[in-house]
Amino acid sequence: MSDTKLTKYEKTKIISARALAISEGAVPKVELTEEDLKRINYSPVKIALLEFEKDVIPIIIEKTWPERKSY
Repeated sequence: MSDTKLTKYEKTKIISARALAISEGAVPKVELTEEDLKRINYSPVKIALLEFEKDVIPIIIEKTWPERKSY
């Protein structure tokens, strides 16, 4: 991710969206051995968390900020 900090809600949405994609057959973006998969019980959420920690989730976040006006 960039230097912008994500809220816990944004992080949750990103990880859950990626976990859904993985559960529907998307290829994980991290290298996992059979032992790794057994250790995490083949969990798409844990795979998505690993991807998030390694900053390889293929999702773009675009934030818009309201203009600040001074009167």
